[in-house]
Amino acid sequence: MLLMPIQVVPIDHPEVSAFDMSDRFRHEVTYFMSVPGEGDTPTVGENEYWIRRENALQWMDDGVVEIVSPLDSTAKAEIELSEEHEAWLEWMLEHEIQHIRLSSAG
Repeated sequence: MLLMPIQVVPIDHPEVSAFDMSDRFRHEVTYFMSVPGEGDTPTVGENEYWIRRENALQWMDDGVVEIVSPLDSTAKAEIELSEEHEAWLEWMLEHEIQHIRLSSAG
């Protein structure tokens, strides 16, 4: 089965071209998203995500993202950033993007 790439579309900077990611990012983006309504994170639309800039900077510095188990909030794990994740985070940071939408490429 051929998986189509997806595009990460910058909502808060529409002048910036979309960033292509592999289809698996549809699931992985939840590792990076800020929880809507928590702190200063706004509620966003369907297929939209808010990625805090300060978190992106920390992940790039650490080379990992920490995830929490949905079944046990005390169970945490670190996932090493892939080259694709690093390229995406660099794009986010370079263009000061925090609000994104995922859409099918093409």
